[in-house]
Amino acid sequence: MSGKIQNVGVIGAGQMGNGIAHVCSLAGYSVKLNDVNAERIKTALATINGNMTRQVSKKTISEDDRKNALARIKGAEKYDDLSDCDIIIESATEKEDVKRKIFTDVCAVLRPDAILATNTSSISITRLAAATDRPERFIGIHFMNPVPLMELVELIRGIATDDPTFETSKAFVASLKKTIAVAEDFPAFIVNRVLLPMINEAIYTLYEGVGNVEAIDTAMRLGAHHPMGPLELADFIGLDTCLSVMQVLYEGLADSKYRPCPLLVKYVEAGWLGRKTQRGFYDYRGEKPVPTR
Repeated sequence: MSGKIQNVGVIGAGQMGNGIAHVCSLAGYSVKLNDVNAERIKTALATINGNMTRQVSKKTISEDDRKNALARIKGAEKYDDLSDCDIIIESATEKEDVKRKIFTDVCAVLRPDAILATNTSSISITRLAAATDRPERFIGIHFMNPVPLMELVELIRGIATDDPTFETSKAFVASLKKTIAVAEDFPAFIVNRVLLPMINEAIYTLYEGVGNVEAIDTAMRLGAHHPMGPLELADFIGLDTCLSVMQVLYEGLADSKYRPCPLLVKYVEAGWLGRKTQRGFYDYRGEKPVPTR
């Protein structure tokens, strides 16, 4: 790996991508934000500006920090625009075929020494790396949502990831003022391996009528001191994302304890995916969220 990271490319301008661009630019990196949809890049830049303005009002950053950071982020509509990046962080949708296609296309324009990272929350790093021309320079850098607020990043090596890539990535993540948890490349890594089965179990508790939505969330908030109840958290994450992580666990580890709850499947089939669709375990269309069961 030649020298240190200066230019960062982020692929995918959704909630995670704009958060990653946000923290990288505040840490002093030049950032190029790419998305298949040019409108989404515009929206992301507006969101980043809004979130940084909130940080200024909370006095966590200065107005100069905000201006300078925003000046360091540029939209990049084509992969060609990413050719000078030292590291690319892919943050597209959690679908393996989509990610593999992105890697194939972007590898064609990258410098041979550039690091390729994925923000996947559950897909095998080794398998994704095998779809690229640089498995030894491929790594998992999994940020938590919302990225500017969450202190943790999981760092995951694939079987082929070499030491310089790991060390460079580790130094890069530390420079973003994040704490690193190194995880082995097994389905869903650490956080989601522990968190998602808990959410799935909460949904089973609802499905079996042990408690209603309100009782389950109150029990875990006040009985286990969780800042958010598991069903409220599922709505925040997105029920489609919860289901896809449970499917990865179930298929990857072949253990019946990871079987996605049929009620979770039903909600996803109904298109009730949580906050982003206004309905999930709660209905968000009124003044305050109301349980849907």
